[in-house]
Amino acid sequence: MNERHEEYMKRRSREEDDAREAKLVAEYEERQWKRMDQLMNTKNRKIYESPDGGNTVFERDFGDKKRTKIQIMLDENEKNIIPDYKYNEDNLIKEFKDYIDSTYSQHYSLNKFQATEFIIDSGHGTGFCIGNVLKYAQRYGKKGNRDDARKDLMKVLHYTLLQLYVHDNLK
Repeated sequence: MNERHEEYMKRRSREEDDAREAKLVAEYEERQWKRMDQLMNTKNRKIYESPDGGNTVFERDFGDKKRTKIQIMLDENEKNIIPDYKYNEDNLIKEFKDYIDSTYSQHYSLNKFQATEFIIDSGHGTGFCIGNVLKYAQRYGKKGNRDDARKDLMKVLHYTLLQLYVHDNLK
């Protein structure tokens, strides 16, 4: 009876996962079709070609062979095109930045100095940062609840970022 129940639960879990994945795929395809529809429904159907990766741009009417060289002037908004993030990266990066900002006002910072500064300045930054990355990665999911595990992941990311600083500034 228990084996049948476990098989049923596994099958149900797989079906739920498949349904979630199918929903995500359908949402993605819907976004892609909307984009395609917007592109195809423009009044002036132009084709833009660039044989050299964007340095030179040619414009021609759809179905026409004659093309003219044009200069593309992007406004500030178009220069910073935001990708269509699939995994909520933009919000997670903002949350990560907020987390880091909060560490500057916590007990980690005393009189505007952090202990990490002294450790890095004394030449022990890599050992300290990598050691903490390993510590929190190994502790993930083993201490406290789900929120505690998420905090451990934030700490892994933070110490990894600190190690990037150490790496880039090592002489």
